Amino acid sequence: MTDTPIPSNNTDTPKGLALAVTAYVLWGFLPLYMKAMAHISPVEIVAHRVVWSVPVAGLLLVALGRTRDLRAALVNPKMLVMACVTAALISANWAIYVWAIANDRALDAALGYYINPLFSIALGAVLLREPLTKTQLAAVAIAALGVLVLVIENGSLPWPALGMMVTWGFYAFFKRSLPIGPNQGFLLEVLILLVPAFAYIIWLGVQGTGHFGVAATDTMLLAGAGIATAVPLLVYANGAKLVRLSTMGILQYIAPTMIFITAITLFGEQIDRGRMIAFPLIWSALVVYSIPLIRQIRAQV
Repeated sequence: MTDTPIPSNNTDTPKGLALAVTAYVLWGFLPLYMKAMAHISPVEIVAHRVVWSVPVAGLLLVALGRTRDLRAALVNPKMLVMACVTAALISANWAIYVWAIANDRALDAALGYYINPLFSIALGAVLLREPLTKTQLAAVAIAALGVLVLVIENGSLPWPALGMMVTWGFYAFFKRSLPIGPNQGFLLEVLILLVPAFAYIIWLGVQGTGHFGVAATDTMLLAGAGIATAVPLLVYANGAKLVRLSTMGILQYIAPTMIFITAITLFGEQIDRGRMIAFPLIWSALVVYSIPLIRQIRAQV
């Protein structure tokens, strides 16, 4: 998924809601796009996501006239180091997601997105010593129980879900320390990843194992991966500034719900006994977590 900027006002604007919902719906449909490239390695797909995101994000930044902040970031060693960390985390998150979709583990991808906000709460409590409310503590405990059920029933960790959860959680955590706007921050990250991504694509071409330029369909899908990556990110980043944080906390469940439905109805993934127990537990945890957010939204209407 994306940057998580704090909204700049305390009201939900129609434009902000439209942008936020659009971004989450686009992410909800993303598995269909990635499934069409299931025969291509996740690393190659991520490399193309990086390369083709650069012109999309760059053109937007030029159009908005916000290139000055990016230039300042490129000559700031401390900011570059932090951006390298966030770039590594987001690329790992993308790779795990792509692998999960290609290997019939879309349900794990949905699970990872569902437990992201609860992991972020736990991360804040551990690393930032942010106090947990009783409601938050209960939500985290219920979610942890759901993951434990999966481990016991399947005899192994649901590593794609946990991998996505950890990489995104730490990405969002370190992103807080990157004093740059969401559009500039995204472009900075893909610029950092551009050289290794482009080098890998060239290496695949030399080895004759790359898919770009071989078949027309694969070439178009790989080139379009940049648009599929950058557009939802940038739509979200700009919409989040016009919507309350509590509202975004509720809207974020649109994408994993769409992924969950897609995995069952279109990809034919099965809900085994472990998932039949774990997913209701996770959903219950999210209900508990969302109650204060819903009350906050109602109080501010």
